[in-house]
Amino acid sequence: MKLRFTPPTVCAPGTVARLLRESYAALLEAEPVPWREESEAWEHFDADVYGELETVGACTTLSWAGEDLVGLLSFDPRQAPEIGVIGHNCILPRLRGRGYGKAQIEEMLRRFRKNGIREARVTTCKHPFFEPARRMYASIGFRQVGRAETDLDPRKRLIHYELQLTEEGEVD
Repeated sequence: MKLRFTPPTVCAPGTVARLLRESYAALLEAEPVPWREESEAWEHFDADVYGELETVGACTTLSWAGEDLVGLLSFDPRQAPEIGVIGHNCILPRLRGRGYGKAQIEEMLRRFRKNGIREARVTTCKHPFFEPARRMYASIGFRQVGRAETDLDPRKRLIHYELQLTEEGEVD
């Protein structure tokens, strides 16, 4: 099923944090101590999305399959137009494995191209929980450009990816 995308304002404040909590619930349950701080940051992100609709809210999108809320995607515009940085993006666990994550990222790349952004960047974690995301980024054409693996905190063992963008549907 094809996704449709809406601004976060079609749902009540708290929706963005709820989507992130539900999407990462298994990780929070398995390893609560290091990931609890991330959960707290999601509450702040939600407050920013709904409190700053012209900035953070305008950079956050909800995705839907029919009437089902599937997930969210966001970006940081501060390096545009040269670089588009993909931010929080997630798919609810019960809806994973259907290509929705890839569809979300492809939508973000379409938007980047439309706005003249020539390079997309995304960072994810080395933790095994994020393996599906790493595979998805690679399948879209992102290439790994760096790692930060020396920190003992599993939230900070990061893998950085880039994708050069050209015309719609093409990658360099």
